[in-house]
Amino acid sequence: MIIKKPADIKSDEITPESVYIDRRKFIGTSAIGLTAAALGSRGSKLLAQDDRQDDELTSFESITTHNNFYEFGTGKGDPSRNAHTLRPRPWTVTVEGAVENPGEYDLDDLLRPHTVQERIYRMRCVEAWSMVIPWQGVPLGDVIARLGPTANANYVEFVTLLDPIQMPGQRRRVIDWPYIEGLRMDEATHPLTILATGLYDRDLLNQNGAPLRLVIPWKYGFKGIKSIVAIRFVERQPINSWKALAPNEYGFFANVNPEVNHPRWSQARERRIGKFRKIRTLPFNGYGDEVAHMYAGMDPRTLY
Repeated sequence: MIIKKPADIKSDEITPESVYIDRRKFIGTSAIGLTAAALGSRGSKLLAQDDRQDDELTSFESITTHNNFYEFGTGKGDPSRNAHTLRPRPWTVTVEGAVENPGEYDLDDLLRPHTVQERIYRMRCVEAWSMVIPWQGVPLGDVIARLGPTANANYVEFVTLLDPIQMPGQRRRVIDWPYIEGLRMDEATHPLTILATGLYDRDLLNQNGAPLRLVIPWKYGFKGIKSIVAIRFVERQPINSWKALAPNEYGFFANVNPEVNHPRWSQARERRIGKFRKIRTLPFNGYGDEVAHMYAGMDPRTLY
């Protein structure tokens, strides 16, 4: 489904949350919803797989009040209380490294040539909870193609804003700031990967990573870096922040694998925010038909 950029939508054109949820009756219970139709037969396989899950959309309130964003505090409710200090406009993104078109881009200029799409994705966090979120964003692969990575660009590294005044959580050395994440080039250009700018037909709120964040639905939530200010094309695998902080618990790939437990909890089952019943966790968060081939021949125990 192609939609307008959230910033261009008038308030009376915003689809109410209740309408979004009712619409699920017409598009089935697929975690990727409308994206499945665009993916053709492969999308149909995903739809059949996802029918085994409870994929009612998570409420806007839950999505915007239960967050991991340590730049605003380590508690799940801290970001919604503290993120008002972030100034998401104006915003620039620096493009660096092995790329033909480096430079400092205004956010609108970086995204304007590309079409914003709606993607309904299941998102999984390591603490055994998950959400189903209607994102709006631009395929990262489209942006990368325009920037022109060179043959030496094997990975894409992302960096969050470093500003302890806007992000008071950075005054504590919880993480070696700024927050850094990375993807292998094939992961970054996969059609399911997006640079998100909104959810529920609204611009991203600060606590959700305004104005620009990464969304990769087959990975654990800590890969969804927020408030991105730099994109770097590099030859060697980046050292992402959580792997640097706790390498015995977090890896680079962060693919959802229910058979590999986190050292402090099981990954086999999960609970949707707002629900009490736990459901089984699917490999690659239910997107195995689309992404498993990228990891063929690799030890699945190392993909987390």
